[in-house]
Amino acid sequence: MRGTDGPGFGEVLRGHRRAARLTLEQLAEVSGVSARTLSDMERGRSKGPQARTVTALADALKLDGSARTRLVELARDGRLRDHWTRRNGLCELPRSVEDFTGRAEELIWLSELVYAESSPGVGVVGLITGSAGLGKTTFAVRAAHSVRPSFPDGVLFLDLFGMSQEPLATDDALRLLLRAFGVADEHVPGDPRERASLYRSLLRDRRVLVVLDNAASEEQVRPLLPGGGTSRALITTRRLLAGLEGGRRLVLGPLPLSESTELLTGILGERSARDEESTLSRLAELCGGLPLALRIIGNRLLSRPDWDAAHLAARLADEERRLHQFKAGDLRIAKAFGMSYEQLADSARRVFRNLAVIPGRDFDAALTAVAGGVPIEDAWDALDELVDLGLLQDGPDGRYRFHDLVRLFGRDRLREEETAAGRQALTERVSSWLLRMATMSGRWFEPGYGRPDRPDPDLAAQASGEEADWWLRSHVDNWLGAMRTSVGDRPSLVLDCAESMHWFSERWVHGPHWQEVFTLGAQAAAALGDLAQQATQLNYLAWVHSVPPHDPKAMLRYAAEALELATRAGAAAQLAWSHEYTASALHALGQLDEAIAMSFRAAETFRAIGDVDSYVQSLAHVANCLRDDGRHAQALEQLLALLALMDDEGSGMTPSVVAHSRPFALIRIGQCLGHLGRRAEAIVTLGEAMDLLDTLQVSDYRHAEGLEALAALLAEEGRTGESRRTYARAARVFASIGDTEAGSRCRTLATTAP
Repeated sequence: MRGTDGPGFGEVLRGHRRAARLTLEQLAEVSGVSARTLSDMERGRSKGPQARTVTALADALKLDGSARTRLVELARDGRLRDHWTRRNGLCELPRSVEDFTGRAEELIWLSELVYAESSPGVGVVGLITGSAGLGKTTFAVRAAHSVRPSFPDGVLFLDLFGMSQEPLATDDALRLLLRAFGVADEHVPGDPRERASLYRSLLRDRRVLVVLDNAASEEQVRPLLPGGGTSRALITTRRLLAGLEGGRRLVLGPLPLSESTELLTGILGERSARDEESTLSRLAELCGGLPLALRIIGNRLLSRPDWDAAHLAARLADEERRLHQFKAGDLRIAKAFGMSYEQLADSARRVFRNLAVIPGRDFDAALTAVAGGVPIEDAWDALDELVDLGLLQDGPDGRYRFHDLVRLFGRDRLREEETAAGRQALTERVSSWLLRMATMSGRWFEPGYGRPDRPDPDLAAQASGEEADWWLRSHVDNWLGAMRTSVGDRPSLVLDCAESMHWFSERWVHGPHWQEVFTLGAQAAAALGDLAQQATQLNYLAWVHSVPPHDPKAMLRYAAEALELATRAGAAAQLAWSHEYTASALHALGQLDEAIAMSFRAAETFRAIGDVDSYVQSLAHVANCLRDDGRHAQALEQLLALLALMDDEGSGMTPSVVAHSRPFALIRIGQCLGHLGRRAEAIVTLGEAMDLLDTLQVSDYRHAEGLEALAALLAEEGRTGESRRTYARAARVFASIGDTEAGSRCRTLATTAP
């Protein structure tokens, strides 16, 4: 059969009629062929008229020689094509599910794909990727049904079996698609290139949507894609198919909780009326937004009418048993994940299993290398393979994470394929690395440590405090998880880690985890019988409760426990700190004179033991009490004396402590100057403090209070624009630390301040 690159029968017939200067009606009268039939031929609706009709037309048009032969051959080709492309019911689109829910934006994406334009000779292809259980096939089928009217020549569906051990061969896929077009087996070309060429030519002449489900690779699908024209191809795959050229990509993610609950309710139908909405929402949450998991749970409840949904939710809440609850008939979530797992190389399988012991929600390549016991280069390769198969999700900054149910599948594989001793050794290796890495990072900010002189070669190198800060914040779930699992059997590592966080916690004052960090530190110190360190950690816990919103009762309780242990241990520094945190609690309770007396007591002890840094902090607290008692001149005098001490290189203060303390002293000085009516000096002082905090990249409640005080002073000076901008900055800082009331107040003033 000849190609279709030249004009078809209808175009050639129209050309001959016009050359003969005949209208449709005139040619109909001469040839005996009706005008309507002639019109259908010229418009391509009838591409292969019978031989006697063609002879009558050739006679009427007085064609002979090559022109007559060409018209006859085009008609014959058209008859063959019509015969071969008569749809026979193969590759029919499956039915859509009645309870399909959500995916509104994704459906819009497909609608836009239908009418998308492309370069000449380049077919429009949509690629839907995502991990197992996300409903890629269900979505593609639903979407294909929704746009079916836009494809008058049909919608074809073909499962490419990409996750099986033997994916459908491309040649076999082409044969099935050609047969679906009506091409008889004997007319299917044996040569693969000719077979693909015939397939593309059939697509080019028609408007067809071809859904290629569960693709294995770029090589498998390339010959199945349209080469231009108005046909479209839609591919679903767990793999990224990163080498596929020119496709429009849609990454399907988990359903939001609201849509998950709606889908579960739709699956349950009338039965959902028996269950509390909160129970169904909890079940949906435990399914992690995976439509397959939701369908399994819904089907289990439907097949067991007497089951209680709340009881099933309680069973799912047990992580150790959750994965095994996701089975209903032949539907099993573990089976879906297992198909992806089986596609991995042995080395990537081992890395996947081992990653399940990482305690946090996400991780990077360095931690992957530790867990996998492989070089960093091999870790990158394994991560790429896991992401490609949808077993991991990659995010910003080189971070990776599991879906919750995939993590449970990984744990299950680890239990099945690794010995108990191997699992224990793996957990210890990962936890030890995390604790040592966190300790090294925290010590960047500890006076007397900073950059390690001889970095541990097993740990990831850090070139600066900024890198250490980033590592601690981004890995907090991991190193804190390692503290939890290690406090019983490796207390010394846990205590070292907690102690190293002392000064770093001042950079991240409002971190929600410090209560647990220092509680674990106190437990580790108790296990080691170290009373002084136990007192230290309890004093840190008192500090945790000094951060707004204050809890003075908790401060007093922890300070009292620390005082008792420090007295037994003879730890003078911790005796002084327990007095200082007692003073902070009294300050919060409004007992200012008692607080001042207690801080002076702490300062005397610090001076006696030569701890100048802590001595300055105690006196700074005295100044804060004086300021809050309205004794602004006294407070200012005290603060200026402390600032002079900080500026004195011979004072004995640690330079890093000076750098951290100076901006907060300036904030208090600026506030006192403002209260004393010295606004110009106050504005300059507060401005200097804000600049220093920006340089240190420290932002907490003291920063926010300083910005609010500066904004108020600027407003009083008539500098409205500067004042409003500063109120806006204060609002952002208050919002970032969770103080909604202060944030709202400053946002209002940012638009209304005079």
